[in-house]
Amino acid sequence: MSSKKIITVFGATGQQGGGFARAVLADEAGGFTVRAVTRHPDSDGARELERLGAQVVRADMDEPGTLGAAFEGAYGAYLVTNFWEHMSAEREQAQARALADAAGHAGVQHAVWSTLEDTRECIPLDDPRMPVLQGSYNVPHFDAKAEADRYFTDAGVPTTFLRTTFYWENLYGAFSPHREDDGSLRLVFPMGGSRLSGIAVDDIGKTALAVLKRGSDLIGATVSIAGEHVPLADMAAKLTEAVGVPVRYVSLSPDEFRALGFPGADEAGNMFQYYADCEQRFTSARDLDAVRELNPDFQSFATWLTAHTDRLRAAWT
Repeated sequence: MSSKKIITVFGATGQQGGGFARAVLADEAGGFTVRAVTRHPDSDGARELERLGAQVVRADMDEPGTLGAAFEGAYGAYLVTNFWEHMSAEREQAQARALADAAGHAGVQHAVWSTLEDTRECIPLDDPRMPVLQGSYNVPHFDAKAEADRYFTDAGVPTTFLRTTFYWENLYGAFSPHREDDGSLRLVFPMGGSRLSGIAVDDIGKTALAVLKRGSDLIGATVSIAGEHVPLADMAAKLTEAVGVPVRYVSLSPDEFRALGFPGADEAGNMFQYYADCEQRFTSARDLDAVRELNPDFQSFATWLTAHTDRLRAAWT
């Protein structure tokens, strides 16, 4: 029987949870093993985790009664919710509360909760710069997570609050450049000359593993992470050099971006406006030297780009 401590991983077949699960499973000499939680244990992603050595179990954050068994006997947990699946702050908070209650009841000794800032601390709701969304939020997927932090404290769960940021991987996903008739690409963000804090999604998992390896040192702490803070014009220049196709940064106003009308445009427009208008506050919380003390292999944008150039070319052609 394995003497390794069980880490229950939610979102195990998604980007963040999957990155964390892979980081643990690749650390063969480490003291942890993965219990991968999914709604679909027969999926290809779940079967791949099982092949790598994870125990796969079914549970659903929308069904609190399924969560207890997922935490039973676990030392720790990696907890993440996916706002973009349903785009409801109320539902995301209900999921977080269910996770906190189940983890507290099971006696989990160290949870890492993937969270974000409360944007209203920088931009009050009565500030006319930004529309209020879902009744009481600037950026619901930020603010609702921040409000949910207290659920873990109230449930007595020893928790590290891991604040993440924009994934570089979004550049071949939801925020890919737009191709022009002449073959060039437009990178469209409402951020002017501000810097975008970004991160390679796998680095989130590696850093969360480093947090758990520190034992009790970071319980109760908020750890804010990024790989680099990059001006969008510099990002476009690096993309141009890497993929061999002109990439031009086009800065819209936040209102113009929100008016693009794609699903979640108002949410994304508010998010990027927050990144820009609160740039100093947001980037200062993510000390790049400090995060590399936890994870020395944190990727800069250039490092990530070198490893993902082929993926970007394939996505953009």
